[in-house]
Amino acid sequence: MKKSKQSKISVQGVTITVVSDTRGDFINLTDMVRDFDRGSALIEQWLRSKDTIMFLGARDVMYNPTFNSLEFEGIKGEEGRDNLYMRAAL
Repeated sequence: MKKSKQSKISVQGVTITVVSDTRGDFINLTDMVRDFDRGSALIEQWLRSKDTIMFLGARDVMYNPTFNSLEFEGIKGEEGRDNLYMRAAL
């Protein structure tokens, strides 16, 4: 795989890292909320929401050949719970 390239964009005075590789462009969510009070909690809440989990599951069904649909069924039942922690990896 070709090495990823990093660039920066500025949105309303906030500098956000963009990583580009052969799969596409990825924005750094942590950069987006760095100046918000409890910004990382916003990301955690978003990742736990039912709509986000359903979107991520649908995307993985389409684009991830090793997607584990049985494991995802268990995750779907946990959406919104405080003990559900999701993390994204590039």
